Amino acid sequence: MTELQHTTGIARHGRLKRSHAVTGVLSAVALGLAVLLVSGGAVTAFALWQFRSAVVANSIDIDGPDAADPPPGIGSYENGFNLLIVGVDNDSAQGETYGVRETTLNDVNILVHVSADHRNAVVVSIPRDLVVAHPECIDTATGAVVGELDAAPVNEAMGRGGLPCVVSTVEELTGLEIPYAGLTSFAGVVRLSDAVGGVPICLSEPVDDPKAGLSLPAGTSVVSGDTALAFLRSRHGVGDGSDLARISSQQLYLASLMRTVRGDGTLTDLPRLYALANAAAGNISLSTSLAHTDTMVSMALALADIDLDRLVFVQYPGTTEDPAFPGKVVPLQGLADTMFAKIAADEPFTLGAAPPSDEPLVLGPPAETPEAPGETDAAAPPAPTPTPEALDGLTGRTADDESCAEVNRG
Repeated sequence: MTELQHTTGIARHGRLKRSHAVTGVLSAVALGLAVLLVSGGAVTAFALWQFRSAVVANSIDIDGPDAADPPPGIGSYENGFNLLIVGVDNDSAQGETYGVRETTLNDVNILVHVSADHRNAVVVSIPRDLVVAHPECIDTATGAVVGELDAAPVNEAMGRGGLPCVVSTVEELTGLEIPYAGLTSFAGVVRLSDAVGGVPICLSEPVDDPKAGLSLPAGTSVVSGDTALAFLRSRHGVGDGSDLARISSQQLYLASLMRTVRGDGTLTDLPRLYALANAAAGNISLSTSLAHTDTMVSMALALADIDLDRLVFVQYPGTTEDPAFPGKVVPLQGLADTMFAKIAADEPFTLGAAPPSDEPLVLGPPAETPEAPGETDAAAPPAPTPTPEALDGLTGRTADDESCAEVNRG
């Protein structure tokens, strides 16, 4: 069976029931939708070939020449997966439009985890100034070995060794294996936002942030292109004026994007889907492990049926109060360890309300229901779907949360 036949079969199998192929970030949403379009018979095999050729040409090897085994397959819907999406701020292809820096920084780092049963997903935003240990990496420009760092902001990883170094740094931070990754830039976000057709965002008050180029009224506005990027980049207009406020804006935007593509007819609008396919192929660099149409289709379908209230956006727990690292974010290790232990074990969770604490949370076993006299296993009703446990101290939202962004009055 050819890859085209295999991919088309997967898409047709789930197209009607699972057509809402969305994931935790704009670029991954575009990929899922685009692949379902080009592989599901809506366009020609030539379009699929064009799409696949563009994706392969832009792919990045994150495993290196000594990789032992390929990443786990997901084509049969039997596995979960971890995907890291990285947004860079100084891509050479976009020129000086968004400023100039001496090195390229991975300012947006979003880890998407989908459970093995495809009923829950967690999207973890890692603050760019989070101080972490950095492993040894290979400089992609010179091939030289770059030594370990005990403590440095996570956004220095890109300059130390490109996307492979970012992946290995986040793997060391989270304890998770990350076989799939994608890379995009500010310019890519603009083009993808245009291709989606706009995303509604809600503001508690009017906002005017000249530094980000953002001016919007109170209430709901549909943003795309440069306006969408300005909203995602705004620090002084939305939130509390900190870099961490940008993460809240990203989460609000992405949650709205999920609701939008599920409800506005995107998946039946062929011109918009075709534009989305072209934008995705030209503006996203995937890891070679992901640059296969059958893998992308399977990943998109795995995400399709996750309820919006089971899609949780969280910020990596941290504090800005450590005097040893002024102006930076330091992990709240106990809470972080608890969260990633649940992610690794595929245990669903949701957000609690208590303030952050660096003390590990003690998770006891679920309460057992006493068995009624004379009741047998055969007579017992089917086990209900487990209720996600609330983890106090996490900051974030679920995809069904339609609350407005708070405007910075300072």
